[in-house]
Amino acid sequence: MTDRRFAAARLRLAAAFAAALLAGCSLVPDYLRPAAPVPAQFPGIEAEASEATALPVWRDYFADPALQRLIEAALEHNRDLKIALARVEEARALAGIARADRFPTLEAQATGNRTRTPADLSSTGAKRTSSRYDAALSLTAFELDFWGRVAALSEAARAQYLASDEAARSFRIGLIGDVANTWYQRLELAERERLAAETLKSRRESLELTRKRRDAGLAGALDVLAAESLAESVRVQWAELKRQRQQTENALRLLTGMAVTLPQPEQAAPLAELAPGLPSAVLLRRPDVRAAEQRLIASNANVGAARAVFFPRIALTANFGSASSALSGLFDSGSEAWLFQPVLKLPLFDAGRNRANLDLAEARKVAAVADYEKTVQQAFREVADALAAEAGYREQLAAEAANLQAQQARLQRVQARAEAGIASYLEVLDAGREAFAAEQALAAAQRQAQGARIALYKALGGGD
Repeated sequence: MTDRRFAAARLRLAAAFAAALLAGCSLVPDYLRPAAPVPAQFPGIEAEASEATALPVWRDYFADPALQRLIEAALEHNRDLKIALARVEEARALAGIARADRFPTLEAQATGNRTRTPADLSSTGAKRTSSRYDAALSLTAFELDFWGRVAALSEAARAQYLASDEAARSFRIGLIGDVANTWYQRLELAERERLAAETLKSRRESLELTRKRRDAGLAGALDVLAAESLAESVRVQWAELKRQRQQTENALRLLTGMAVTLPQPEQAAPLAELAPGLPSAVLLRRPDVRAAEQRLIASNANVGAARAVFFPRIALTANFGSASSALSGLFDSGSEAWLFQPVLKLPLFDAGRNRANLDLAEARKVAAVADYEKTVQQAFREVADALAAEAGYREQLAAEAANLQAQQARLQRVQARAEAGIASYLEVLDAGREAFAAEQALAAAQRQAQGARIALYKALGGGD
């Protein structure tokens, strides 16, 4: 029974050997890009309006000169980006090492030795001292890649390098977006801090006026307390906004590598309108999707390398040169010496190690497919979220502007009524509180709308 199983195993091995030869000696599976598991259209985008606009380079999209200087500093000095670029160089070097294994390594060797043989070990019965000198050109353990194992490993290393390069591009785009977001957040907080400071000054003046009215018997203690409460509540918000602005500036300094002095906040130029196009545009633009595909290609190549281990491996070792017992006669006529040593290795028993390595490679390929599909879906979601945010903030901005206009008009009328003795001072305080809140909300919504456009630019793969 054992003999029959052994014979059947040899027959299967021979059949696989012949199949590999007929297949062109490559055991790497054909690579097919998985279909994108996303809808054909982004939500809210009509089919006839799905033509994508060309993405501008970041210098054109972020036209604010102050912001451009910050982005330039970040691209040059950000430490995380330097780490990402160093990893790209590391992957490139590893790919070069793997590629070098596909070619023979030639070495020039020169050796010399002297040997003392005692009398009881000498063939002549007398002690003997001998010398040998060699000079040769050597080829060491060069594998004839019949089954594509070395080529598959080289392809896997190259794909990993390309994946690292795309990952660095993705990080670069994210860094540009983070700098822009932080800059606009600083502008927002600076504007809100300015509004709070102006409002606080007005509230303090109103508090002093209320105290004078109380001393004159025209206002009560409750009016003074209400005015004090309103002034202090504005002071709380002003202090909070000041703290947030300073922390945002610290974050901006870190992003730029602490290499530039932050410019004074000014009104930034508006950002351009972008149309996303079909989901396929995301696949072509986004470097994280391309990186995931390169990782999938590497996993596919590793499956081929794991399959090739089941088949015979032939390695060649050879050298050709000259040998002599005297250094002066090393290159004399008749001193030629050579060695040719082919080695054939055929796996017979490894306790399932090769089978387990193949299972591991195939499992990693399945995971790489899922990772690629997940990356595509995540890209789709990010674009869809950015589109929804941009549309939502457009409506919100209009509503916030209308609300501020209404609150300011209300405040003016309440103040006029109070001066005429028709309305109470508490109504004035309430209207002032609502107007201040509307100013703050409009400034925050403007920054959020800019953040949505930055997010859409990043989601579409911009940033080059």
